Amino acid sequence: MKSDAEHIPAFAAWIEGVMRAHGYDIDSPRGGGRTRLAEDAGVHRAAITRLLQRRSMPDLETMRGLSRALGIPVREVLIRSGKLTEQDLPQAPMPPGTGTDPGDHPLSAEQAATALGIPEHRRAAFVQITEQLRRGTAAAPAVPEASGDGRAGT
Repeated sequence: MKSDAEHIPAFAAWIEGVMRAHGYDIDSPRGGGRTRLAEDAGVHRAAITRLLQRRSMPDLETMRGLSRALGIPVREVLIRSGKLTEQDLPQAPMPPGTGTDPGDHPLSAEQAATALGIPEHRRAAFVQITEQLRRGTAAAPAVPEASGDGRAGT
């Protein structure tokens, strides 16, 4: 099996793409995106910086934090990092209630938040919005009114 050092370039490139896809500005010289990601993941900013500079592979707690903050399964992070293989971590069967079998009950908003890896500090908002959408009571997005000439009002 390869050493951590041999896995860092590929892992860092993959995780950078995930970070950017989730809106973290990791390229800013001021480091705002890195700081926000570190806060969301509950890890030290230095751990994020060392990974992005390809100096070290994150430890397990940092990987778990990144997994939560980025909404990706820990399994995928561990496999992509080279720490474990797919054979080491076989896919778990789908839990009951995921809607995959006829007669299954759909996931609750709380179960969906857990399954999606929504961070604890964002769960209440996720559940509230999901329930509003499910009931059809969510406010419609504001649409600017058109002026007499057909353009949006100014």
